[in-house]
Amino acid sequence: MSTAASTLRPPPRWDAPSQRRLVEQHLASLPHGLPRLPHVQELHAQLLKQGLHLDPLAASKLIYSYALQRRPPTSRRVFASFPNPHATTFLPNALLRAYALNALPHAAVDVFSAMPQRDSFTYCFLIKALSSAGLPPLSTVHSHVVKLGSVEDTYVGNALIDAYSKNGGFLDASKVFDEMPKRDTVSWNTAMAAMLRQGEVAGARRMFEEIPEKDTVSWNTMLDGYTKAGEMEEAFKLFQHMPERNVVSWSTVVSGYCKKGDMEMARVLFDKMPTKNLVTWTIMVSAYAQNGLVEEAGSLFTQMKETAVELDVAAVVSILAACAESGLLALGKRIHRYVRTRQLGRSTHVCNALIDMFCKCGCVKRADYVFDTEIVEKDAVSWNTIIGGFAMHGHGDKALDFFAQMKLQGFRPDAVTMINVLSACTHMGFVEEGRWYFSNMERDYGIVPQIEHYGCMIDLLGRGGLIKEAVDLIKSMPWDPNEVIWGSLLSACRLHKNVEYAEIAVNELSKLQPSNAGNYAVLSNIYAEAGKWSDMGKARMKMKGTRSQKSAGSSWIELDEAFHEFTVGDRKHSDSDQISEMVDRLSLHTKDAGCIPTGHELLVQ
Repeated sequence: MSTAASTLRPPPRWDAPSQRRLVEQHLASLPHGLPRLPHVQELHAQLLKQGLHLDPLAASKLIYSYALQRRPPTSRRVFASFPNPHATTFLPNALLRAYALNALPHAAVDVFSAMPQRDSFTYCFLIKALSSAGLPPLSTVHSHVVKLGSVEDTYVGNALIDAYSKNGGFLDASKVFDEMPKRDTVSWNTAMAAMLRQGEVAGARRMFEEIPEKDTVSWNTMLDGYTKAGEMEEAFKLFQHMPERNVVSWSTVVSGYCKKGDMEMARVLFDKMPTKNLVTWTIMVSAYAQNGLVEEAGSLFTQMKETAVELDVAAVVSILAACAESGLLALGKRIHRYVRTRQLGRSTHVCNALIDMFCKCGCVKRADYVFDTEIVEKDAVSWNTIIGGFAMHGHGDKALDFFAQMKLQGFRPDAVTMINVLSACTHMGFVEEGRWYFSNMERDYGIVPQIEHYGCMIDLLGRGGLIKEAVDLIKSMPWDPNEVIWGSLLSACRLHKNVEYAEIAVNELSKLQPSNAGNYAVLSNIYAEAGKWSDMGKARMKMKGTRSQKSAGSSWIELDEAFHEFTVGDRKHSDSDQISEMVDRLSLHTKDAGCIPTGHELLVQ
């Protein structure tokens, strides 16, 4: 992520006396000196005007700068506009590097095939580009470099280790490392990272101890391995013994404690950091938000703004995702106000994250407003998010209206879209419509129904009382039903008091979740409602036999930027007496209105 300094860097100025010198200065700062696409385009125009675009170094910097801006077609045009670009390997290698950065393996292979001459850098960039293409293409290139003798090049070997490990070829990566005639520190670091990807933390630590000359990357790689494995004691010991720590080291260990839920230790380390960057601030604010710590998240966000750290798209999306996960609406609104005053508010990714956050926090009207008026360019994620949000909150008719609009505007539904559509049908009880969408999704949109789509249909049929049809659909599935499928059926059986299929569902769930007492609790209630007291007693005995208890349900609300959580019989809240009194008054009102709860539903909780 960009630091505050790079984000706030002013655009280049071309009106000074020595234009050529300014152009050369900005050119020297590439590819990272101009972080925004318009600035790169302005420099490109000036290079054309000054005739500097014919310099191979200038062309290569432009190629990579456009690649960093995710504009590989423009990189290709810069390359193609250069006279005789294949005179040396310099410019083709630059284009290969651009394609590698943007994970375009087929385009990279085309460039490679057209090159009359190649060097070790050519193979390095080609291998990096193919790291997203799977093992077979990598094996082909590996064979090619072995024939040419280039495999003995340390840089090529390092690239092969990295690419193999990213594609699950751990044994191939190990073989390349073992057969390397000469290894540098990068070789050891790459091989160690490959072991960590495989989950071999102990083996990676042994390799770490064998590295002849460790650098900061060596220490940070091992530190990251420990934190991802959740081994924070070992991570902290390693952190303490580091001869030199940089911001990555600090951020890694702070992130590790956040993921473990130890926010106190994470904050101690965060406060002790000699320098903080945007990544570190984002980690802490997101972690506070994810853990529902409203005051801490809001306070830290305020501090971050006071230190003049400017959020980028990735940081905003990360914090909003945490707010959505925990229901932290107050902070989500503050982020919304923040992005509105900046260009970030025009980002499709940011708007999608806002829509998701508002939907998950129950504010579908705000989500609809962002979707209708603030998002400049909608993508498939935008449509899926708004459809899913309205479906989630029971506005199935509105969700289906959005689905119709999506198709009219030329967007092709994907698997996620159809899950949301079927969910909307479930909430509205649209059984016929759901059947139609499910039956025709492969024909109309080329989407083969997955287990999630079957789950939605089983839920729809079950809620509609068509339990036999739901069971037949389960039997027809090309996969073994999971706990979600059987859980949906059990819920339908409870709703419609169907003992026969409830027993089948619980029997299957007991195989998948043998220690889950909640399934027997539901079955016990179904027996009670059917008046089968003997069977109810047996279900309760089985529930006790799991040696676990059904987790107590809890409810929470956010009021005045603070969370209030309640469980059954909870007296910890400072206003519990007033709350109980109000609940009693509400119970009287509901009884006066003729709403009497069914007693059997309260038998086993």
